[in-house]
Amino acid sequence: MSERWYTESVIYCLDVETFQDSDGDGIGDFQGLIGRLDYLTRLGINCLWLHPIHPTPGRDDGYDATDFYGVDPRLGTLGDFAELLHEAANRGIKVIIDLVVNHTSDEHPWFRSAVASKDSPYRDWFVWSDTEPADRHQGMVFPGEQSETWTYHRRARAWYYHRFYDFQPDLNYANPQVRAEIKKVLAFWLQLGVAGFRMDAVPFIIELTDPGRSESPMDFDYLSELRRHVQWRRGDAVLLAEANVEPEALPQYFGDAGGSGNRIHMLFDFMLNGRLVLALARQNPEPVIEWLRTTPKLPPGGQWATFLRNHDEIDLSRLTAEQREDVFAEFGPDESMRLYDRGIRRRLAPMLGGDRRRLELAYSLQFSLRGTPVLRYGEELGMGEDLSQPGRYAIRTPMQWSYATNGGFTDATPIRPVIASGAYGYKTVNVTAQRHDDTSLLAWFERMIRTLRESPEVGGGTCTPIDQPLPPGVLVHRADGPTGTMVFLHNLGETPAKVDLGSLSAEAHHPNGVFADQDYGSVGDLSALELGPYGYRWIRLHRTS
Repeated sequence: MSERWYTESVIYCLDVETFQDSDGDGIGDFQGLIGRLDYLTRLGINCLWLHPIHPTPGRDDGYDATDFYGVDPRLGTLGDFAELLHEAANRGIKVIIDLVVNHTSDEHPWFRSAVASKDSPYRDWFVWSDTEPADRHQGMVFPGEQSETWTYHRRARAWYYHRFYDFQPDLNYANPQVRAEIKKVLAFWLQLGVAGFRMDAVPFIIELTDPGRSESPMDFDYLSELRRHVQWRRGDAVLLAEANVEPEALPQYFGDAGGSGNRIHMLFDFMLNGRLVLALARQNPEPVIEWLRTTPKLPPGGQWATFLRNHDEIDLSRLTAEQREDVFAEFGPDESMRLYDRGIRRRLAPMLGGDRRRLELAYSLQFSLRGTPVLRYGEELGMGEDLSQPGRYAIRTPMQWSYATNGGFTDATPIRPVIASGAYGYKTVNVTAQRHDDTSLLAWFERMIRTLRESPEVGGGTCTPIDQPLPPGVLVHRADGPTGTMVFLHNLGETPAKVDLGSLSAEAHHPNGVFADQDYGSVGDLSALELGPYGYRWIRLHRTS
């Protein structure tokens, strides 16, 4: 792969503990994942993103680490992880891991030392206030589950800051020692062989918090420091950041004011995600078109990571109140389906009523838009959620492999219940069943990803909506790159449509359809392109020799 391999990738995200158990303890592990790498290879995956793998008390699904240099013993040993990296590399799969360094667990040795004495060498590694901060009850990430962001610690005799839960004290990035230590953490994992990091909560990492100061300064220079450090240690390593911020702030995460791409390589496109869901709910592509037209220009090497579902709730906070209500009404009508008054804790298949046509349409659209697609484990099967589980755990159920007990995930009592009944139970939705069905959703994903491999314009080129009169509900966009041009048509509505793209015929050279929801026949002169209800077509306009 090239140094910008991430523009040509399909990223598959999973939690090791819920993917495959190999030793019968009910918990997924590295050896189990190694045994499933061939499945991922056949699917077409060339990059794995692993959710937190560090030792943890387990109060926030691994996002409360007690050691940034180790692995959770339930998942295996550091040697097992190294073997995973080796086996993945043999199959052309790169591995990136979660970097959750905004905070530690309150059981981390650093914090335990810090609270023991004001003279501790780790005291200033965290953010403290001797008096109760005026903004104590502001800035909560989890409304309804948090009541404050400053908590008094009796032993420390001071207030400590925590943007997330009170058992996750924030690290103090104003302290040069903290900044240096985190660079060591990155260097350690890069030396072991990881290809990069998905950085959790980046805006909070670079926020220099002062007690009582609601608008803290942002230290973007630290992102430049991390980028330089990572590139010196491994030239093709990538930083993929979670930064759900306002559109005007996004360019600062990629590079400095001079237009240099010297910070984060990739950002999750939360703005596009919210608009994709809104477009699907309204069966109207305008929200997507608007964002494609107004997306900030990225510096060279900058890339979006697109997604429909991830490990958290669908975040609708960037939509208007009216838009949110439309999405809730369509995809989260019951209160049990919602989370934090801003999101939906469901997987896509049940959100779309199990309608295979709409599922294909949604993922065809995501995978054909600019950027690198990210696919959540189990989405390729159409897995469902378990709303009886608390919070985000509803969409973090174990992978469903077969008809065997617990869906083939484990023979023991699973770490989390496997969905066992209903339309999305493992006896209905599993890999084995779909492997034997050429018309299954899994087989469809394999075909789509193979087609994407032959369409490098999508990940590495430009993406432009076609600006001409179109039937209601239809989105047409093109991807242009050094290798040629692709045109994509998507009908978000249930009414068949006919699209006239004859204006593109002059630049076409033997145009042909390469992927579609049905056999539409020849594309002809592009002047009468049929689209069925929820239909889609990928057309190769021309290829550069």
